[in-house]
Amino acid sequence: MNSVVNLTALFVHNMNQANIIPYSKQSISEADIEAVVSVLRSDFLTQGPVVPAFEQAVANYCHAWHGIAVSNGTAALHIACMSLGLGPGDWLWTSPITFVASANCGLFCGAKVDFVDIDPHTFNISALALEKKLIEAKLQGKLPKVVVPVHMCGQPCDMAAVHALSIKYGFKIIEDASHAIGAKYLGEPIGNGRYSDITVFSFHPVKIITTGEGGMAVTNSDVLAQKMKLLRSHGISSAPAEMETRPSDEIWNYQQIDLGFNYRMTEIQAALGLSQLKRLDEFVDIRKNIAMFYDQAFSLVDIKIPWQHPDTQSSFHLYPIQVTMTSSISQQSLYQTLTQAGLKVNLHYIPVYRQPYYARLGFKKGYCPNAEKYFKKSISIPIYASMNTEQQQHVVDLIQSFCHSKVVKQTVGARL
Repeated sequence: MNSVVNLTALFVHNMNQANIIPYSKQSISEADIEAVVSVLRSDFLTQGPVVPAFEQAVANYCHAWHGIAVSNGTAALHIACMSLGLGPGDWLWTSPITFVASANCGLFCGAKVDFVDIDPHTFNISALALEKKLIEAKLQGKLPKVVVPVHMCGQPCDMAAVHALSIKYGFKIIEDASHAIGAKYLGEPIGNGRYSDITVFSFHPVKIITTGEGGMAVTNSDVLAQKMKLLRSHGISSAPAEMETRPSDEIWNYQQIDLGFNYRMTEIQAALGLSQLKRLDEFVDIRKNIAMFYDQAFSLVDIKIPWQHPDTQSSFHLYPIQVTMTSSISQQSLYQTLTQAGLKVNLHYIPVYRQPYYARLGFKKGYCPNAEKYFKKSISIPIYASMNTEQQQHVVDLIQSFCHSKVVKQTVGARL
């Protein structure tokens, strides 16, 4: 019994000593601050030269032709769908394990939304499940117009397989890479457009790099790029080639030629993004090292660590641990204990179709079995570029202590 008491005492001590550690946060340098201040002292706070510079820098990094900066990742998804002509009567399919925006963008366009179950190892959309669903949909005349694979946690999907299916079944592809700037697939950067029409990034503060809020779509299509640029700014153009002829005695220096939105990114955001982009590879390397530290630390406790596909290099936006089927640990007790100890762990994600709004659309619990299993076992623990070694060790100590105390209690209970 002494071992149980000692482990419990250690765990209580750790809880009392804990600093609050979020699951993720931004890393802001003096250079970032100076970049923002420089814009604040300039002539333009919006629609100036810095946004185009940021767009080109991201496109260059991704080996893409065009970057279209917008106010957030959701806006990028929305205009990406619109540029591909998604509308009423169409279907958008995506993963159920994602943020709701990956599905909502289809509803914004008046389309219907459906979900494809995940691969239990990568947590990404399953190419096998996608193919099976496509075969059935073809027989029913309900093939999707757009499929949105989500690079969950920063690990790229099996894009070659998804792309091959798109050729066979005629759908367009938007990569939701909100987690995955800096990641690689088959040795090439995510966003290069080899296996998709458009790739979307998010620059929310918890993402790999941040612009405060902000997002971007990258594409190799001149037509799609121009359409998205139009849609992000009210559908207004000042390009003579796009404007309709008007009376010569009237001044027409701009025209609304489509119905668009105010999804523009500010110069302030773009300046921060440009500065952050210089440290992107450094940020990814730090996250990778933290993930490797976790991998080793948790190899001897009764939890499952994330698996990495050999064809991918993750950006490690998230690090979800899972309780095993035979574990004495419950997901809820681990979540509650870590939260009370000051670790602001999270759950990424509740299956989208389980959300009340989607339940009202007719989706039922159990619709995607692998997604449901993931939901019941996973917890995202802290990982971010500014996380120091003491914080990393503190996370490990808390989880190891909790797991060991549960094992000892179970063993002692069995003996009694």
